[in-house]
Amino acid sequence: MKDNKNTKYLIYIVVAIISMIILNLVLDSYKVRILNLCFIYIILGLSMNLINGFTGLFSLGHAGFMAIGAYTVAILTMAPEMKEMNYYMKPMVPFLQELNVPFIVALIAGGLLAALFGFLIGAPVLKLTDDYLAIATLGFSEIIRIVIINLQSVTNGALGLKGIPQKTNEIFANIIGTRSSINLLWAGIIAILTIAFMYLLMNGSYGKALKAIREDEIAARSMGINLFKHKVASFTIGSFFAGIGGGLLAVSLGTIDPTLFKFTLTWNILLIVVLGGMGNIAGSVVSAVVVTIAMEALRFLDESINLGFMQTPALPGLRMVVFSIILMTVIIFKKDNVLKSTLEKVRGRYAKN
Repeated sequence: MKDNKNTKYLIYIVVAIISMIILNLVLDSYKVRILNLCFIYIILGLSMNLINGFTGLFSLGHAGFMAIGAYTVAILTMAPEMKEMNYYMKPMVPFLQELNVPFIVALIAGGLLAALFGFLIGAPVLKLTDDYLAIATLGFSEIIRIVIINLQSVTNGALGLKGIPQKTNEIFANIIGTRSSINLLWAGIIAILTIAFMYLLMNGSYGKALKAIREDEIAARSMGINLFKHKVASFTIGSFFAGIGGGLLAVSLGTIDPTLFKFTLTWNILLIVVLGGMGNIAGSVVSAVVVTIAMEALRFLDESINLGFMQTPALPGLRMVVFSIILMTVIIFKKDNVLKSTLEKVRGRYAKN
């Protein structure tokens, strides 16, 4: 029975990868970029869900971990000539100026560095609970952003980094014939691996311990679960995937600066987690796709609209107003686990038929 289940999951993964290759060939650059963002937000949503949803910790430091991953990938993958063009106000430190490594090495380094900071920050602050923990992690995220602004010889300060190479898989792209610029393969495959990792983690004994901590810490401790060790591990793993997501976002955008990593970025990911359901893997995946596509689909509201009998003026920001109203309406009427309950209704309807 277990072999059949594993075979089924393996078939799903192969089908998903083949679908990505086909979509990469047939879709235009804009649609590929949107789908790429969907995969990145799936990774970020699951990483926050591990900390907030499965372990019950209220962390708001995701933007900080993403910034660490994004800047690490950007600095390690940019060519020395491009770095020289970016750092015209203050030269980059010589060691980093000449450093140039393959994308996958830079991405893993970004994830590990974010995980290291997650461990160093998590060890002292995870003794806090609820809103105290949220304030502490939010403070950490802001500290990282301020350090990035002031560490000009490393991060180029408030000017940010431009020209981050998007040709991240030329060898693979040449073999299968996909475009070597921004594509679905890196983000898509890492999103699949993240989903598989989360399923394996949460269905194992470690995941059950995390859920037990979320439900009742006193009962979990009485069962012999080491609360501190499990909380720090969850926080570190979540930080690792946040760093990976940040690195992929930097490559996808091609340019980063400190304003990108403000609290609103954390809020966007928290929105995905809440909308999909705390502690729900499938809900987070669907929510990430829905929110990302909805944000792009409403972009026309910021521009001038021709109604036939009149033309409205451009109203920058109207998209976010409408999006927020829709979200508030959904949350007020459905509260938590919006997408989970919807999916269960659809599943129940098909089961009856």
